[in-house]
Amino acid sequence: MLNTNQLSEAEIQEQRQQKIMQGVATWASYYRANPHRFVRDYFDGINLKRFQEIILYQMFHSVNIMFLAARGIGKTMLLAIYCAIKCILYPGTTICIASKTRQQAIEVIDKITKNLMPHSPLLCLEIKEIINNSAKAYIDFKNTSRIVVVTANESARHNRATVLIVDEFVWVDKNITDTVLRNFLTSPRHPGFLDKPEYHDYPFERPQELYCSSCWYESHWSYEFVRSYAINMVMGRGYFVCAIPYQLGIKERILQRENIEDKMSESTFNEVKFLMENCALFFKQSDGAFYNFEDIDRTRVIKFPYYPASYNVQLSDKRVYIPPKAKGEIRILSADIALMSSRKNNNDATSIFLNQMLPDANGKYYCNITYTENNEGLRTEDQALRIRKLFSEFACDYLVIDGRGLGLGVCDALMGDIYDKNDGVTYPALSCCNNEEMASRCTTPDAPKVIWVIYGTPEFNSQCALGLREIIRQKRLRLLLSEFAADDVLPELNGYKNLKPDDLTELKMPYIHTSLLINELINLQYETRNGVVKIKEKPGMRKDRYSSLSYNVYVAKQLERDIVAEQKKSLDKLVFKIRTPQLKGQTIF
Repeated sequence: MLNTNQLSEAEIQEQRQQKIMQGVATWASYYRANPHRFVRDYFDGINLKRFQEIILYQMFHSVNIMFLAARGIGKTMLLAIYCAIKCILYPGTTICIASKTRQQAIEVIDKITKNLMPHSPLLCLEIKEIINNSAKAYIDFKNTSRIVVVTANESARHNRATVLIVDEFVWVDKNITDTVLRNFLTSPRHPGFLDKPEYHDYPFERPQELYCSSCWYESHWSYEFVRSYAINMVMGRGYFVCAIPYQLGIKERILQRENIEDKMSESTFNEVKFLMENCALFFKQSDGAFYNFEDIDRTRVIKFPYYPASYNVQLSDKRVYIPPKAKGEIRILSADIALMSSRKNNNDATSIFLNQMLPDANGKYYCNITYTENNEGLRTEDQALRIRKLFSEFACDYLVIDGRGLGLGVCDALMGDIYDKNDGVTYPALSCCNNEEMASRCTTPDAPKVIWVIYGTPEFNSQCALGLREIIRQKRLRLLLSEFAADDVLPELNGYKNLKPDDLTELKMPYIHTSLLINELINLQYETRNGVVKIKEKPGMRKDRYSSLSYNVYVAKQLERDIVAEQKKSLDKLVFKIRTPQLKGQTIF
């Protein structure tokens, strides 16, 4: 044994340094192999569930990771823990967190700063700088590791990383994922020891890809992406994929069973959405579906709805105000009537859509569905008042109503003056424009003829079904964004930050009802007899939204046809004939 008395002070310090570094190397190797144990030792008060420990372990031992999770299962928190540990244990790591919207990706940094740092003074010592604002969002570590947030679009091409995390990847365009995000991983982590001659043949550390999200539709590109990960995992190629449903969250006491049951009991409960968001299952479109999800999903481009003045939530932002009509604009309000609550009486509800018809440069009209709502359990007079009020507030030109059964009573109410006792406003009567017999029921002879009363026949319903599918395929129908995308665009509105939680939910309802419309459409089945298409819903499913929208689009197409015919007639009047010139009694041509 070497006598320390014979060593110089410099040699003693070097020996101590070597022992410290050996200890660091030993513990670093241990924690790299057991990241879940690092969490126990490093973060006070953070106790991972067993399934979270397994996923975290796989994040450090697999190259390609995919994590599908039910809402509220703690996906973002687990990502934050992974990022912090990775940056500490692997100096020089650059983690790039990408999402379709910046706000979504920033949540991981928020979890690190607000949830992890208060539980770990050691983590605070590791961090050099934190920037989190509208322009930049990153965390720099003293050991040269870095976590940076980017928005998944073309402008992110310049970024480079050793770890790529794509949060809510099902919302990111596949082309952006393949050509932009995955190209971040061109420079592997390069520890200093690799420059030594003895490590010349040492293999480089492979970059990692992590994809996290809730599930979506099987027809979406993401489903095949998940399948490819599952196949490669089974083949033992360094892939890992898992799906965590809400049942495991209840078992581990992360989610409350009562809250899930309450959501399932609500009248707006959507089974399809629940399967995707809570059960971690991709939804397969019906084999007999008449409407294709991919075609419909491409129509979801409208950023903000037009909220009526009577809406419960008031915002000081002109982007949600009802604007004056543009040149050539036509507004159509449609309603498929039901008077009884669907929770107790079959599956019907009154579905209302606002269609803002706008012409393009060629005179063809686009149908912009800028507002929608559903009402259940209202009396006839209340239904009529609500429809009449929306017709007035949106400055509509036409009103489309199904005149069969329950709709007849609402039509009769609309054909007389309606008094709103809450506002003290009397709305004048409206009359029918497409049926003389119905128009004769109006109590005011000179009432504006703006109501289209629909009496569905098999042939008429077939025309509506085909017309709606045609306008979807032609990309001339535009719908509101999804409610998930709304979480990112709504905060742009002035006054949004001052709203209460109930107001925020109310603000999202048009987006939610649009999603429910799409679920209806892709679940509708059909059969064809003698060239007539018959649309029918599955047992327990609805089609009130489909009916209202298809009637609205049908009327829009009739109006467009009449406008085009009138324009053609006007052009014909402008045409004048020239007598064929004569030369010396002979025709030139």
